[in-house]
Amino acid sequence: MTFRPSFLLVLLLAPLLCPPLAAQRAAVLLNVDFFPAECHPGDVVRLDVPGVDGFSATVLGKHVTDGLVGIDLDTKPGSYSVSIATSDGRSTMTTLHILPKDFPVRRLRVAPAFVEPPAEEMDRIVRELKTTEGIFHTTTARKWRGAFLLPVDAVPNSNFGSRTYFNGRRRSPHAGVDFMAGSGVPVRAANTGVVALAAPLYFTGNTVIIDYGSGLYSLFAHLSEFRVKSGDVVSPETVVGLVGDTGRVTGAHLHWSVRLQGARVDPLSLVAATK
Repeated sequence: MTFRPSFLLVLLLAPLLCPPLAAQRAAVLLNVDFFPAECHPGDVVRLDVPGVDGFSATVLGKHVTDGLVGIDLDTKPGSYSVSIATSDGRSTMTTLHILPKDFPVRRLRVAPAFVEPPAEEMDRIVRELKTTEGIFHTTTARKWRGAFLLPVDAVPNSNFGSRTYFNGRRRSPHAGVDFMAGSGVPVRAANTGVVALAAPLYFTGNTVIIDYGSGLYSLFAHLSEFRVKSGDVVSPETVVGLVGDTGRVTGAHLHWSVRLQGARVDPLSLVAATK
């Protein structure tokens, strides 16, 4: 058989004109939705890819498999690339825009003992910090399901991220939310997980840390009593302890903080993002 030049040209161009099926699928444009549509430092953002059963994302240097992105309290506002890969081989790039946020400033006068811990407690403080940070930077299999609940029946103060000055000296940003619930009020686990820590700590008093998997953790502080121990499996309504005033506090309340893949995020943002 004799091939004409024009026929040979068609054969050579065929892979370019008709790329393999996998390449065609990878090139399909994917819609990516962000909730909330406008986000700020300290927010939890949920990524949705309509019509896709499973996907992973890479954003802010983290690999995300369950759609939740934690924006740390100190993240600089700006535009950040997001890479999406679906379970059926498609991919796309999009951008996460993080807007500036003005956090409240608190100036408090307190007893000197609440500002500078005694020198003899420093070894304990450093040891406990290493323990908690080690927990927060450990990733286990996902356990949480559905929406997160508020841990107590009380109105939270919107004081996440507030910059506090004690006796004129600036301290670390407030990386949690406080509930002015009375002493003895039950504290719930908020979602399904495993107790990673239940122990008295210097700053946060009787403290329970829940591991929900996928790098997502809750810390409940200043409890008067424990109702769980390390290793216990909990459900959203499990009572983990009672509100108290243990640790470095001036009165009974619940301090609730959340870490998502190491990022310090607003617990109320987590509740909203998982609804």
